[in-house]
Amino acid sequence: MNDIAVTPQPRVRRERPKVVTLTERAAERVREIMGRAEKPYAGLRVGVKNGGCAGQEYTLEYAEAAAPLDEVVEDKGVTILVEPKAVLFLVGTVIDYDVNRLASKFTFQNPNETDACGCGESVTIEPAKPE
Repeated sequence: MNDIAVTPQPRVRRERPKVVTLTERAAERVREIMGRAEKPYAGLRVGVKNGGCAGQEYTLEYAEAAAPLDEVVEDKGVTILVEPKAVLFLVGTVIDYDVNRLASKFTFQNPNETDACGCGESVTIEPAKPE
């Protein structure tokens, strides 16, 4: 039997979809806010915490540095750092920035939301199921 040397080919990985994305309006607002911050930040940290009448709330805060397990998303010139425990809750989420006569705020269009409270401050989110 012939000895044939087989060189394994590197596995080509398909690009993973982004956990979250920003609308142009949201990206513009984040760039504006980060540009006026008192010091430079690594990005915008996005997460989910327990609270509110529906059970969970979205969190947004300045991030001084990426944590070792953060999911790093680059979108429209903005660095988004997704907390590891929030990734499955946020898969497929689009963050927008809404302005109306009474308020301006970031909004989350999350396909994993199953319920929301009447005031709009908290939600119920089911983790995304693996395909």
